[in-house]
Amino acid sequence: MTGDAEPSARRLLAYALPALPLAILSLPFYVLVPAYYAAGLALPIAAVGQTLMWVRVMDAVSDPIVGALADRFRPRFGRRRLWVALATPFVVIAAWGVFAPPASAGLWHLFGWGAALSIAWTAVQIPYGAWGAELSRSYAGRNRVTAYREALTVAGALLALTLPALLPRFGVEGDGAVLAAFAAIVAVALPLGTATAVLVVPEPVERSRETAGWREGLAGLAANLPFRRLLVAFLINGLANGLPATLFLFFVRFRLDAADAAGPLLVLYFLAGVAGVPGWLWLARRTSKHRAWCWGMMLACAAFSVAPWLGSGDVAAFAAVTLVTGLALGADVILPASMQADVIDVDTARSGQERTGVYLAFWALATKLALAGAVGVAFPILGAAGFDAALGSGNPPSSLATLAFLYAGLPVLLKLVAIGLVWRFPLDAQAHAQLRRAIEAARERATPP
Repeated sequence: MTGDAEPSARRLLAYALPALPLAILSLPFYVLVPAYYAAGLALPIAAVGQTLMWVRVMDAVSDPIVGALADRFRPRFGRRRLWVALATPFVVIAAWGVFAPPASAGLWHLFGWGAALSIAWTAVQIPYGAWGAELSRSYAGRNRVTAYREALTVAGALLALTLPALLPRFGVEGDGAVLAAFAAIVAVALPLGTATAVLVVPEPVERSRETAGWREGLAGLAANLPFRRLLVAFLINGLANGLPATLFLFFVRFRLDAADAAGPLLVLYFLAGVAGVPGWLWLARRTSKHRAWCWGMMLACAAFSVAPWLGSGDVAAFAAVTLVTGLALGADVILPASMQADVIDVDTARSGQERTGVYLAFWALATKLALAGAVGVAFPILGAAGFDAALGSGNPPSSLATLAFLYAGLPVLLKLVAIGLVWRFPLDAQAHAQLRRAIEAARERATPP
């Protein structure tokens, strides 16, 4: 786009394509890789966990650095597309290093290639998200951008869930071969998706030419009250979502005694998430983004409030919970990201600068803190309650009750706090339209005749 026209469906689909292979890469990196290095390569499980912890520390440190650099450098090719294009080959190479290790690979191999993959991934994800936030200037248009991207993200997660079951039918046997197949798929799909997005979707005209220093940029974030409010709500809701994600397999295996149902239930969850997207877009148009998000969180609360009362064999009832929370997923993945693009305009109106990369970096950091916090909260409490994974459903009733509370009860309480923060959010369509008019008026005054 060379102006402020809304992107077409063709361009939105092209922009969203890299999200599919990136999502395919995510699940095995966090779920399959630790198990393979511990079991397949016979490395100490505690040492594998500590190594991956340091990988994630480096990943978190890289977020604000990449965000600031992505805002600062302004090549003629486009400051977002260039980052995505240049970082994609490094993601492919590093993914192969992590997913296809030699038999002699040790902890330093995992740390080196894992850190390389995390940093390269950040170098793609943050400029890619900033690119999407800048594709549309309108309140409703940003919903469309995030809907396309997040729908393909959920589709990628769904593919990642089903590939381990499908690959053996094509002769791919064993955990190591499956991981290598993931790397091969991403090595083809990610460059194709990136090339399509870069060639088909031009960046909007850049209106801000000055670059703030680190202190001024951080001061702008701190002064942006809607952003702070949204970030806190997003972090709390992210923790609420991270708890059931972390404990899902424990709950299904040990509370419901239904280990074989875990895969189909996850597929149901993500399919429902994709199916729910049009409904949340419709509700956001009829009300506002923040109210639609609140209704999504309320729907999840209603479903999760049933889960602690379920026990052995209640698979059908839990499938209904999974379906409803899956529908609510669409609101969680689309609306907060769209709202974040709106609150960046508050800073633009005040400073005259577009610091989208820095904002996206703190958003990514909040996402990672929420996931890390879920593990940091859940496992120590389970341990203190006497829960032992080796005992399975033979754990004492009090331990299984604690598992159920952490899986569903605590997320409800956290979501209620997030709803309280978001319900009266100050930016709706009318307020945002006034903000955009102020930005455009300031730019017209600054443009020489």
